[in-house]
Amino acid sequence: MPSYCVFCNIVAGREPGSIVYEDDDVIVIQNILRWVPVMLLAMTKQHTTQSELWDDHIAKVGQVAAKIGRQLCPGGFRLVSNFGYNAMQSQEHGHLHILGGEFLGHYVG
Repeated sequence: MPSYCVFCNIVAGREPGSIVYEDDDVIVIQNILRWVPVMLLAMTKQHTTQSELWDDHIAKVGQVAAKIGRQLCPGGFRLVSNFGYNAMQSQEHGHLHILGGEFLGHYVG
């Protein structure tokens, strides 16, 4: 684990976080960013990198993220995962974004 991880501190109760879902292994929190009405972060409680999340934990985290997405965004939602600086990954702790609550627009190509 890095010397400072905001997500680990939220899991440990050392920093505030709005928890939407929690079990023994996975936590879903409200993102502080509010670009769309539903903007959540799903992750393991244990610190993992983005690659470790996808290599070892994506089945469980993905299941939880999809369940929460269906509950909160019945019209549809996106699960997004950023890898590295160029993809705008801002936290080392691996996580999935759950985005929805409104029409998210057309893809432009």
